[in-house]
Amino acid sequence: MKLAWLLWMASLMPPHAADQTCLATTVYLEARGEPVIGQMAVAEVAMRRREMKLWGDSVCDVVTAPKQFATTTVPSSYALDNLQAWNRAWAIAGQALQNWKLPRGERTDVVPHADHFVKADSPMPDWAHGTPLAVIGDHRFYAAN
Repeated sequence: MKLAWLLWMASLMPPHAADQTCLATTVYLEARGEPVIGQMAVAEVAMRRREMKLWGDSVCDVVTAPKQFATTTVPSSYALDNLQAWNRAWAIAGQALQNWKLPRGERTDVVPHADHFVKADSPMPDWAHGTPLAVIGDHRFYAAN
């Protein structure tokens, strides 16, 4: 599956299916090689951003906001071709969406308060201040807002 095709398909889907598709795509692109908990943390950051409404009102709006997630930084021709990783990302996205339907006090958080992450081997971005809230696999998680 090509990234452009997936995002186009999501634009035609009902909101819940679109959100799961966009979130699964983000988990796949950002963390497919990470342990499940790291993939869940990436999904949680996207869901927290949706709740904050600074990057959009839907998951698809959030993950396609310019230069925020890999959906906008990798070529649109990129092929998501690891079916096992896609199926895992799809399941994690579904779990994250279910979790975020719960009232805030009843949710299971992996990285409480985190609204940003960066790969551990990347240069420190301007928004990354202080000690990360968590380091999971190859990602550092921060509360930047």
